[in-house]
Amino acid sequence: MQTMTGYERTLNMLKRQPIDRIPVYEHFWSDTHRTWTEKGYIPEDVPFADFFSFDMDETSAFKFVADLNFVPQVVEETDETVLTRDGNGALLRRHKLHDTTPEHVDFAVTERGGWEELIKPHLKAEDARINYEAYREKRRICKEKNRFFYFSCAHVFECMHPVCGHEHMLAGMALDPGWVSDMTTTYGNLIADMMQMLFDKEGLPDGVWFYEDMGFLGRPFMSPAMYKELVQPAHAKTIALAHSLGLPVVMHSCGMVEKLLPGMIEAGIDCLQVIEVKAGMDLIKLHKQYGDRLSFMGGIDIREVYPNDRARIDKELEAKIPIVKNGFGYTLHSDHSIPATVDMPTFRYFIDKGIELGTY
Repeated sequence: MQTMTGYERTLNMLKRQPIDRIPVYEHFWSDTHRTWTEKGYIPEDVPFADFFSFDMDETSAFKFVADLNFVPQVVEETDETVLTRDGNGALLRRHKLHDTTPEHVDFAVTERGGWEELIKPHLKAEDARINYEAYREKRRICKEKNRFFYFSCAHVFECMHPVCGHEHMLAGMALDPGWVSDMTTTYGNLIADMMQMLFDKEGLPDGVWFYEDMGFLGRPFMSPAMYKELVQPAHAKTIALAHSLGLPVVMHSCGMVEKLLPGMIEAGIDCLQVIEVKAGMDLIKLHKQYGDRLSFMGGIDIREVYPNDRARIDKELEAKIPIVKNGFGYTLHSDHSIPATVDMPTFRYFIDKGIELGTY
């Protein structure tokens, strides 16, 4: 087959149509670029997408914090962490020396009343919430380089927990589902309205990518019934909007979300990413079960890349790529993000080996 562009390759992968090789994409922790720059592996001003010739790229352009005018307040700072209160009224502790998920310390919103008083009145679709310039520039670059361009943003699950924390949100699903339903409806409408505003002004992307970390080790955060009642309607609304514009939809979810997958497919997703192995996700199993109607990105155990041992990388890739490339619906990606402990030559080898195995 004639060599395809990244745009052509990614589009066909999403449609599960013939491609010359599997596409390649990856996410990195922010300190990885800094470390690789300091070691002389990559120039400081060169993005990963250019350096590794990725087939696709993305940009996020929405601000979901409730009070856009609130200046984050530093409550406590040490040599290693900083505790900050944000425009959601949330108190979160972040590490300064390396990337981590922030620690949930306290929330102004713990139930329906706080949501209705402090958060919901702020959540209006307005230009101040949209970074038109960032979208415009990334769209231009991707078109120039024949790279598939995704517009990406957090979705309702990822919008709720920064407001009230996982504990209060999940308790609300069981004890006050009407409150959670109101949150998902509000955020779903906000996302749909801002997508329409952005696309009307700046033109369409090639696809849409939603981020929803709905699982943890061994199980999802909610039952399939709760997903279908409380979360799926908002997913279906925004996915239907994307599809009405001819845009395929990728949905990211860390953690074990296998039991939610039928509902996510019913909502309309075209591709699942990231398929986290250490949480219990099995790429080959999912490919065999859903590969005729769903594409996949990820599912390569990052723990086999950490040690910078090429034999371990070979074993992991050789066990999966020859199987999941069948049907043309797979993109090479780790099951999380690449940390600074992985050397750049190791990652380059990972990509090259994956392409070798994934060439048709």
